[in-house]
Amino acid sequence: MSTGALKLASVAHPTVARAARSRVWLGLWGAVLVCSWGGNQFSPLLLMYENRDHYSALTVNVFLGVYVLGLAPALLISGSLSDRHGRRPVMLIGIAAAIAGSALLALGPLGPGFLAAGRLLSGITVGVAMSVGNAWIKELSGAPYGNADRGAGARRAALAFTLGSGGGAVVAGLLAQWGPLPQILPFLLHIAVTLPFAFVIARLPETQRGGGVAGPWWRQLAIPSAGHRRFLRVVAVAAPWIFAAAGIGYGYLPTALRGVTGSWGLVFATAATAVALGTSSLMQPIAKRLHSADSARGLSSAVLVIVVGLAVVAVAIWQQSVWIGLVANLLLGAGIGIALVSGLLEVQAIAGPKDLAGLTGVFYAIAYAGFLTPALIAAVAGFAPVLVILAVIVGIGLVSWVALLVASRKHLPR
Repeated sequence: MSTGALKLASVAHPTVARAARSRVWLGLWGAVLVCSWGGNQFSPLLLMYENRDHYSALTVNVFLGVYVLGLAPALLISGSLSDRHGRRPVMLIGIAAAIAGSALLALGPLGPGFLAAGRLLSGITVGVAMSVGNAWIKELSGAPYGNADRGAGARRAALAFTLGSGGGAVVAGLLAQWGPLPQILPFLLHIAVTLPFAFVIARLPETQRGGGVAGPWWRQLAIPSAGHRRFLRVVAVAAPWIFAAAGIGYGYLPTALRGVTGSWGLVFATAATAVALGTSSLMQPIAKRLHSADSARGLSSAVLVIVVGLAVVAVAIWQQSVWIGLVANLLLGAGIGIALVSGLLEVQAIAGPKDLAGLTGVFYAIAYAGFLTPALIAAVAGFAPVLVILAVIVGIGLVSWVALLVASRKHLPR
């Protein structure tokens, strides 16, 4: 609902106006969901590209991770620019990138260059949605646009991401397994559901006008709160494990089990994604209660659960077991859900009023670095057994968990 409509409603029907204000965030929530859909719809299709186009495991995992090249700059730049120039214009760029990215992915049968370019634009889409969209959801959830509690913005943003990522993967996987034109139809459907949100975003109230850090625009990129000790010693230590868990659990594992899944590989990849992100969504109310501003209880618990899940991934590969693989994704999803909510609550406590979107972008940039893990595993697998590589990753995770426990009480948010 536009700002003008809210004002008219407040004159005629105060009760209706309050209800409308409390729901104004929903349109943006849907936009973040479809952007997240675009970022993750490619994940369950890795086996399809291996089997149909005969790409190597390394190549398809590079496709999975290449969007980090678009994601990281978008996370770091878009949030900062929206802190200065407003949320709406930058979010519209994200919607445009989502549509263009899916269009290029639909042209994937013409060559790998279209897939790489589409993934790059998908990264830009997710970067904008995670930094600008998340900050905007928080702002629209509170006064004067809404009446939600302080942590509602983080929970709503995290839920939009997980439901969008999970829904996009499930729809794409099912269409690729049983639908016509499996390399094209999933992306055309995404374009169809995304396009209307350009009009939705254009009507949302702007919450940031001429703000941000004073001086030349590039000074906004500095993001002062990124140097906060709590962010460096706690949040940045935990963040990479969020998407390392995702990349390994429902990106790499299905390719490692293709010998036992056979023609049902796409179904397993879709199921693994649904289990991980569905569990993540269900865990987010629990994550709110687990989070503590006086310690890193939320993030340390999340990292420990993720490390256990990664150990179960190794067991699934060792035993070549689909069922153990699904249990691993359940554990990883629980850790992802806790880490997303707790991480965003940490960011919102640390960030100043002028760099909320910027710090949110830094958080997600660090987190998404973990999505490069499957490509790293595929590259190193020629020199060392996969189980040894996973054991090393689990060991590093345990070190990170201990570091969180040590640092959590020394570097409080305020």
